[in-house]
Amino acid sequence: MKYIENRAEDVKIAYIGGGSRGWAWGLMSDLVACEDMSGKMYLYDIDFEAACHNETIGNMYNSVEGAKSHWDYYAVKTIDEALDGANFVIISILPGTFDEMESDVHTPEKYGIYQSVGDTTGPGGIVRALRCIPMFEDIAKAVERNCPKAWVINYTNPMTLCVKALYDTFPQIKAFGCCHEVFGTQNFLRQVLRDICNIDEPDRREIKTDVIGVNHFTWITNAHYKNIELFDVYQEYVSKYKDIGSRDKSDTNWMNNSFECAERVKMDLFSKYGYIAAAGDRHLAEFCEGSWYLKNPEQVKEWKFGLTTVQYRWDDLKERLERSAKLMSGEEKLEIWNTDEEGVQQMRALLGLTDFVTNVNIPNVGQIANLPYGAVVETNAVFRTDSLIPVMTGNVPDTIYPLIARICGEQEMVAKACRERDLELAFAAFCNDPLVTISTDDAKKLFTEMIKNTSKYLTMYDLEAWEKRE
Repeated sequence: MKYIENRAEDVKIAYIGGGSRGWAWGLMSDLVACEDMSGKMYLYDIDFEAACHNETIGNMYNSVEGAKSHWDYYAVKTIDEALDGANFVIISILPGTFDEMESDVHTPEKYGIYQSVGDTTGPGGIVRALRCIPMFEDIAKAVERNCPKAWVINYTNPMTLCVKALYDTFPQIKAFGCCHEVFGTQNFLRQVLRDICNIDEPDRREIKTDVIGVNHFTWITNAHYKNIELFDVYQEYVSKYKDIGSRDKSDTNWMNNSFECAERVKMDLFSKYGYIAAAGDRHLAEFCEGSWYLKNPEQVKEWKFGLTTVQYRWDDLKERLERSAKLMSGEEKLEIWNTDEEGVQQMRALLGLTDFVTNVNIPNVGQIANLPYGAVVETNAVFRTDSLIPVMTGNVPDTIYPLIARICGEQEMVAKACRERDLELAFAAFCNDPLVTISTDDAKKLFTEMIKNTSKYLTMYDLEAWEKRE
């Protein structure tokens, strides 16, 4: 890598999961729209053909109208080739297949446990972590031997546990996790400003927020737009819309296919606790007691969010595969668009091309004083030349501390269980989860069935000993 007239050139990015149909294309668009960086991206994926397709699409982006930089894309067959000498590493993988995710999300429904996402917390998130963390341990070891000084950016869920695994395996790694859920809440606050203050919706980055918590259960403790303190404005909005939702969402098919919501869950949580929950309702509901928002599909409809089925994901993948073919053939024209993701801005700041502040997931070194040291937490952080400095937020406020501390403790248990290959400890965390409101006997049956369904990815655990457990 070299710098020429305030430009970073010959930047090498390794993309683990480089066959992605979606995330990868957005990153390609953001990179080619950036005028002060250029370089190469190496695409590694266990599906080499998918990586090859993205090699073609990525190189086509250089000829798209509006391209401001040049990036060369290479599909490679080994992770070491991708990582060798990389400046940045992007991780965006699916741990397993949708068959395993089908079990994660839907097997608990036999016991009356419903999950609106199933990839971060709850029964599905825990079992996903059991197969995902060993994969991240391997990635961390590969980074250590090939590019130990690279910055590693993770997008894979369960976010907290993936980032934790990277640091547990290679303590000197420079890694952080990125999530756009806070961005969605900033966009919602723009809507609040328009409705209550009659202010045209500003850019979401003009909504300044202090955030605290763990990924997908992050909370805003302070929010301003210019000189307007937003908590009073938000309170007025909540009083107006908490019972009906932020907009009409009467479509009863939400539970089958929707990523959207009417913000009723986050407004209800504000009414209960006085702080703004900063994630989509689908995520927030899964961190709360099962009877609050996820008792059954009918209750989900009442709260106006959706249960995202795995069948929806299969159908969506089919559409994205079709789109990939159209992009490669030129039937669909490539365009540069603003994804509103921040990965490229973060890389620019780490290269010294700008300064940047945003929310990230990194180990707690005191930025949240009353959560465990070393637990991965989500707060704002300052990005500067080759440095990432967490913003000190103090304590989690008293009213929401029990909610966050319980989840943080559960995540620490799961991380240890995966690290030590301890299914007994994993089951203890499973039983502790707010969604697991069934008896211990039924919880054991459910846990056993779920790990059987994903057993081909759990060979590093002693499954036979678990099944013999009395």
